[in-house]
Amino acid sequence: MACILLFGKLAEVAGWRHRDIVLPAHVTTLGALRIYLADTHPEIGAASTRAAINRHVAHLDDPVTDDDEIAFMPTMSGG
Repeated sequence: MACILLFGKLAEVAGWRHRDIVLPAHVTTLGALRIYLADTHPEIGAASTRAAINRHVAHLDDPVTDDDEIAFMPTMSGG
């Protein structure tokens, strides 16, 4: 199972910080995972996020597997 972690405001909005999920066969990239999570958890679907796979900054075309830890964090802004 993939370990999904939410940080900051995302966790507050979703009401959870950690979930273990079996990735559906069509979810093979971070981008596909974001779409899947938006469909299954609409409360976090529209949020602007950064992501890490196994504690490394990730991009939408990076592969994901059931063995991964995938973290989503709100984007930061400031001045």
